[in-house]
Amino acid sequence: MRQRKRRYSMDILSFIVQQTMFFAIPLLIVATGGMYSERSGVINIALEGIMVIGAFCGIFFINIFQKSMSGQGLLLLAILIAGISGGLFSLLHAFAAINMKADQTISGTALNMFAPAFVIFTARMIQKIQQVQFTDTFRIDAVPVLSSIPVIGDMFFKKAYITTYIGLLMFAFAAFVIKYTRFGLRLRACGEHPGAADSVGVNVYKIRYAGVVISGVLAGIGGLVFVVPTSTNFNGTVAGYGFLALAVLIFGQWRSNKIFFAAFFFAIMKTLASAYSSIPVLKDLSIPSEFYKMFPYIVTLIVLMFSSKSSQAPKAEGIPYDKSSR
Repeated sequence: MRQRKRRYSMDILSFIVQQTMFFAIPLLIVATGGMYSERSGVINIALEGIMVIGAFCGIFFINIFQKSMSGQGLLLLAILIAGISGGLFSLLHAFAAINMKADQTISGTALNMFAPAFVIFTARMIQKIQQVQFTDTFRIDAVPVLSSIPVIGDMFFKKAYITTYIGLLMFAFAAFVIKYTRFGLRLRACGEHPGAADSVGVNVYKIRYAGVVISGVLAGIGGLVFVVPTSTNFNGTVAGYGFLALAVLIFGQWRSNKIFFAAFFFAIMKTLASAYSSIPVLKDLSIPSEFYKMFPYIVTLIVLMFSSKSSQAPKAEGIPYDKSSR
C-alpha cells in the first residue's frame, strides 16, 4: 500500500514537471528573443503577434505535409519554417522602428493586432475554417537509455517532445553569444550607448536589425513550440504567451540567467492553473476554476509591480538612433 502511494506521488510529480517544461520552454525561447531585440535598443512588444505568425506557418506546414511525412523530421522542418516566418514578419517592426524611427510601442501593437486577423483570414481563405488541424506524431514515449534513469528519467525523458531539448540548447547558445562574443558585446553596446558604439565603427542600424530579426526567429519558433505539445489544432492565438514572455523578460531584468529562472517560475504558475484538477491537493480545495485561470496573470501583475522598481533596462531602449544628429 505504501509503495503504491509512493508510486502515485511520483506519477503526480512527473506529470507536474512535464507540464511545466511544456509551458517553460516557449517562454524561455520567446523571452530570450525579446532580450536580443531590447538589448540592442529596440522595444519589441510584438512578440505575441510574431508567435502567432510562427505558429500558423509551422502548423500549416505540418497540416500540408503530414500525409507524406511524420515524426521528428516533420517537426524539425516545421520549426525551421516557423523561425523563418517569424524573422521575416519581425522585419516590419525593424523597418518601422529603425528606418522610419516610429514609436516602437505603437509599431509592436500594430503587429500584434494584425497577426491574428491575418492568420484567421488566410486560414479561412484556404480551407474554409480558421482552425488548422494537425496530427500529433511527435511525442517521444521514452528516450532510449536516458528514460531508464531513476526518477529523472520519468520526469524529463518520458512522454517528452524534442522541442524541449531544442529549446534548452537554443537558450544556452543564445545566452553564450550575447555574453561572450564580439557580436553580443556590440549588441549590448548599441542598447546602452549607441553613439559610442557608432564612434568606433559599429553599424548601429545593422546590429539593431540583427537583434530584432533574431528576436523574430526565436519568437516564431516559440509559437510553434507552445502549440505542438498542448493541442492538435491552431486557432489563431497563443493565449497571451507573448505578453507573458515580456513579463518574464522584465522580471528577468533583461539578463539571460535571470530570464531562465523567471521562465520556470511563471511556467509553474501556469501549470498549476491548467492542471489543478489532476493535482489532488489543489482539487480538494474546491476553489472555482475561474480563479486558477486568472492565477498566473494575477501573479504576473504582482511580480511586475515589485520588479519594475528595480528595472535594469538598457539605457537606449526605445530611443531611435539618428546617425545624422551626431
